[in-house]
Amino acid sequence: MTDSGVVLVTGATGFVGAALLPVLIMKGWTIRALTRQEILPASAGRLAWHRAEGFDDELPLEGCSVVVHLAARVHVMHEHMRDPLAEFRRVNVELTERLARRASAAGVRRFVYLSSVKVNGEETSPGRAYLADDIPKPEDAYGVSKCEAEIALRRVAAETGLEVVIIRPPLVYGPGVKGNFKTMLRWLEHGLPLPLRSVNNRRSLISVDNLCDLISLCLTHSKAANETFLASDDRDLSTPELLFMAGVAIGRPALLFPFPKSCLEWGAALLGRRGVMRRLCGDLQVDIEKTRSVLGWAPVIDVETGLCRVFVNKV
Repeated sequence: MTDSGVVLVTGATGFVGAALLPVLIMKGWTIRALTRQEILPASAGRLAWHRAEGFDDELPLEGCSVVVHLAARVHVMHEHMRDPLAEFRRVNVELTERLARRASAAGVRRFVYLSSVKVNGEETSPGRAYLADDIPKPEDAYGVSKCEAEIALRRVAAETGLEVVIIRPPLVYGPGVKGNFKTMLRWLEHGLPLPLRSVNNRRSLISVDNLCDLISLCLTHSKAANETFLASDDRDLSTPELLFMAGVAIGRPALLFPFPKSCLEWGAALLGRRGVMRRLCGDLQVDIEKTRSVLGWAPVIDVETGLCRVFVNKV
């Protein structure tokens, strides 16, 4: 292990942040971790915690060479805001640009931003994966805000010389995963029979271990500067394949039966759950060839290992 320098990590108590901190410590980084919690976790060794309600607060940027910006207003399943896009823009665009400008003014060299594949869009055509340099086509407020944040960061980079690295992952899974993936796990744990055996789609996903390895590489790789990268486990799965593999990992076989897709679509529309149907049955593939060729990166664990870690947190 060598001393790699000082990195500021926002969103350090989140799903990805909690997995990233030990990876960076192992690689020799000294970490200043930001959180909004009233009571700070204990600082120790190379890890020091700092509370910041917003980026107008005093930030420990002096001496940092890199910022990893994970904090965001994420996709909200049950939205309660009167103007969701305005709130997404306030948090994901305005605060991101403010942080980047403050980082540049403090002498930070590089800004690594965790974006989302939703910048590319919501669904791919069969056999046609998203590319990192495709024209963005976000559809929902979250995707629009992430796209606008990327534009703002490129503007800051052009004006200040700050190196910006953008990473767009698809669905991220791992120990402590929430959201749609957690819902799927509940289906398996309860042994619910699911009408999904006939679904023939392809979807990319990424283990949090693979994502953290890629983020750590982007902190220093000379060719990462001012580039945008897509990320995945490099193995696309159908929904039935994912459920069967997850069932093996959890020790409870997935109970799937065939059912016409048209009937699933009709039922989803009737219940107002077209989005759920799209995620379960639609295609969303990403091509990581640019990530491989430019960075020389490859996933460090396979899907089977990643799924096992969701349930037993080891392997």
